[in-house]
Amino acid sequence: MRYREASRKVAAYRKRIEALRRRMHGAQRRVTPAPVEDYTLSTTKGPVRLSQLFGGKRDLLVIHNMGSGCPACTMWADGYNGLYPHLADRAAFVVSSPDSPAVQQRFARSRGWRFPMVSHQGTTFAADMGYRTRSGDWLPGVSAFRRTRDGVVRLGDTGFHPGDDFCSAWHFFDLFPEGAAGWRPRFRYTSQGASR
Repeated sequence: MRYREASRKVAAYRKRIEALRRRMHGAQRRVTPAPVEDYTLSTTKGPVRLSQLFGGKRDLLVIHNMGSGCPACTMWADGYNGLYPHLADRAAFVVSSPDSPAVQQRFARSRGWRFPMVSHQGTTFAADMGYRTRSGDWLPGVSAFRRTRDGVVRLGDTGFHPGDDFCSAWHFFDLFPEGAAGWRPRFRYTSQGASR
C-alpha cells in the first residue's frame, strides 16, 4: 500500500479511536463510585492513610507499580516524572509499590523521580484494588479516587500493558510498520540500545 493511502487509512482508524474514546468517557461519567477502606500505607516519614494522600485536592491518582524489580513499571514511572507537575496541578498523584519505603527512596533517587511514593507492603490495598493475582504476583495499573464527606471512593481504574494509553513509547513505535519489533524495556541502555 502506498504511503499516502496507508496514511489516510491510519488517520481514519485514529478518528474511530477518538469516537470510541468519547463513548468510553460517557460511560465513565455514569460509573457509581465504590467506597474503599482508608488503608494505612507506609512512607519514609512513617504511616499515612489513603485519605491523607489527597493533600488539598479532591481527587487522587494512585499508580499500582510492581516495584523496583520490574523494568516495564520503571519505564512507565520514568514517564510520570515529566508529567507529574501537570498531573499534580489537577489531582494528587502517588506511586504505590510493594517495596519498602527505604527501597523506594533509593530507587527513586537513582531514577531522578520527583513524585511521591507509598508502600503497600503488608497491606491488602493492591489485592483489594484488583492488582494482585491469586498466585500472589503484583499487577500494574492506576486507580482514580475521590475524597467525599463519607470517606474515600474509587471512580475508575485500569491495568497497564504494552501499548496502553499510559506509556507513550509504544505509540511512537507504532509509527513503524513492525511496531516495537520485539523491543522490551530495560533499566539501562547503551547508545546502541543494548542492555548493560
